[in-house]
This record gives sequence, C-alpha cells and structure tokens, in this order.
Amino acid sequence: MSGSLTIGERVAWYRRRRGLSQEVVAGLVGRTADWLGKVENNRIELDRLSVIKSLADVLDVALGDLLAEPSLLDWTADSGTQTVPALRAALMSYQTITPFGPTVGDQGPPTTAALRNEVGGLWTAYQDSRFGYVTSRLPQLLQRAQAAADKLDGEDQDHARRLLGLTYQLAATQLTKLGETDLAWIAADRGLTAVRPTGDPVVTGSLFRSVGHALHSTGRFTEAIRLTQDAAAYLEPHLAKPTPALLSVYGTLLLAGSMAAARSNDAATTRAFLTTADETATRLGTDANHLWTAFGPTNVAIHRVATAAELGDFQVAVDLGPRINTTGLPMERRVRHALEVARAYNSWNRPDDAQAALLDAEQMAPEQVRHHFLSRQLALTWVRRQRGKPTAELVGLARRLNVLD
Repeated sequence: MSGSLTIGERVAWYRRRRGLSQEVVAGLVGRTADWLGKVENNRIELDRLSVIKSLADVLDVALGDLLAEPSLLDWTADSGTQTVPALRAALMSYQTITPFGPTVGDQGPPTTAALRNEVGGLWTAYQDSRFGYVTSRLPQLLQRAQAAADKLDGEDQDHARRLLGLTYQLAATQLTKLGETDLAWIAADRGLTAVRPTGDPVVTGSLFRSVGHALHSTGRFTEAIRLTQDAAAYLEPHLAKPTPALLSVYGTLLLAGSMAAARSNDAATTRAFLTTADETATRLGTDANHLWTAFGPTNVAIHRVATAAELGDFQVAVDLGPRINTTGLPMERRVRHALEVARAYNSWNRPDDAQAALLDAEQMAPEQVRHHFLSRQLALTWVRRQRGKPTAELVGLARRLNVLD
C-alpha cells in the first residue's frame, strides 16, 4: 500500500479486507465502535505501539503492515548504490553456514587490530545516524570478520570472534531501525553463535539486547520481557566485580526491556527495569559509551520519557522530556529522544511545539527521522488535520519523509 496512508487508514483498509465491522474489531480490542471510527477517520491518533499491536493481531497482519515500515533505503553520497539487498545477500550467503568460508585473498585475513578499527568506525557511524553508509559497508565487514574468525587461531581467533559478534550486532541494530526485522533476527542469531565459543559475558550480553530489540520490534513484547529477565540473570553473577563495559551492557539491556514492558502495558515491570538501570547508572558514575551503549544517567532519563509515552502518561513525558540535556550523547540517541518529545507535545495538544521538535530532529539526522514511524505518522496526521491548505513547510516535511506524493 501507499506510504501516504495514516495508521488509522491502514486499519480501515485491512479491516475491510477481512470483512469485519467496526463493532467487531473494536470489541476484540476492548474499545467502542465510535473510538475505532475516529481512529480510521484520523480524529484519534494512534501513536502507542501496544494499541497498534492489538489491532494488528485482530486483523491478522504484522505490526510493520500498520506502521508502513519503509522498504527502501535512499541512496546517498555516503551509501553509494548498494544498501539493504547487499546486506541481505551477505547474511544469506551459504559460506557462513557451511565449511566453505569466505575467501581471504593473497593478503590473508585482516589483523584483529585492523578489524577492531573497522568495527569501531562503523559503530560510530551508526551512532552518528549515517544509516546508508553503515548498511552499504556492513557486507564487506561481515566477510572480513568471518574470514578472521575462521582463519586466525588462539587469542587472535577469540578476539576475531568477539568482533564478528559485534559486527553482527551492528547489522541487527541497523536492520531493526530499517524495519527489516526478519534479517535482524538472523543477524542476532549469527552473532551469538560467533561469540559462544569465547564465553565472553560482555559481548554475549550486548548481543542479547539485539535479540530483545528484534523481539519487540515485531510486537513480541512479552517474549522480550522474558528475554531481558533471562539475560539479566545470566549477567548478574559477573557483576560482583564488573568492568564499566559490563555495567553499561547490563544497564542498556534493562532499558531495552523497559520499553518492551511499557509496550506490553506492564507498568510494574517497566518501573522495576528502570529502577535497576538507574542503580546501575549510579554505579557506573557518569554517561559513557562503552561498547557503543551510550549508557548512563541521561539515557535512563530519556527512557523514562519514552516509557511514560508508551504507557500513555504524556504529562510526565511533556514535563520531563524537554528538560533533559542530551548534547553529550551520540546523535542517534539525541534524535530518538527528540522524536519522543515531539510525540509528547502532539499528544498534549501542542502541535506547533511538536512540529518544531520534529524539524529540529530532521536537521540533526534526516536519515533517522525519515525511517521512524513516529515522524512519518506525525507529519501525515498534521497534513490530514489541516482545515485549509497545509503550510509549505509542512508539505515539504511530509514529502521529505515520503508520506506525501
């Protein structure tokens, strides 16, 4: 379907395809037909994933079908002309699941030092919201990291396996951002397989977070909560004398779990995860970016805003969100928080403030804003609700986000 439909209009389209009345669908999600009619006519905005997921379940469609996840990553000067299809081909290469590993050429596999620099460089680019650049360069990095893990031995092989795991984690994280959840699941699974022989709890815990993201990106919120609990239990014996990296991985895992719990409307578990994450941030002592987690007190605070919005408590989000200073965090975190602030303003009937926040976020990271359902749906809803002709600024925003022809 066209990307220029709101979520409510998509609900109406799929409901009619299923031959269901508004009364039946509304009853199955515990709402009234009047409520569903307002949703389908864009008089009530759907911006909570828990509600959208309940409608997707009733309509027997995927969460991404209602969110209209974009399937096309724009070519940029950064990305060249190879994006998701090339990464899909790399993940589905037979060489990764057979004894016939990738060829390494006359120079042999890369050194662990060179590989570490490449992995770190791409993770930094991801945190700078350069999605096209990261996606286009991941296939070659995966091949090089796999060759190192296959061909090196001893401690070098263990280092290469860790770096291969972190490369797969980056692939899973990037693909989740782009709505390619099935590929993200494959990448997370491959990463855990690569790291398992090393017995490294830090990198393993970091990859557990990617599994959690893949779960709740497909609406499997309850499974994501259980995964968080199981992964936390796996890491806790190592916390007696933790490294900063382990604290960061543990805390970030809990933050991801708090989002899954909020999207499952489980306020008690959300609070429990956030409380433990806050204690972990205090133990860490400062904002940091160990293993590209961006973990610390500020990241805990922005998750308090995001989970409040998911639970429908927009007053908390409006009161707290704009006061958080995110300038010390990577761009990806700053922009994600800006989208939450825009959502909170819009739900609190402050559309002008919401639009200003969204435009500021777009200035900082246009690729990231273009690929998030919140920004797309906000812009499209504003256009639909205009009583007269939409402003040129709003029309331009909607066109840049590919929601208006």
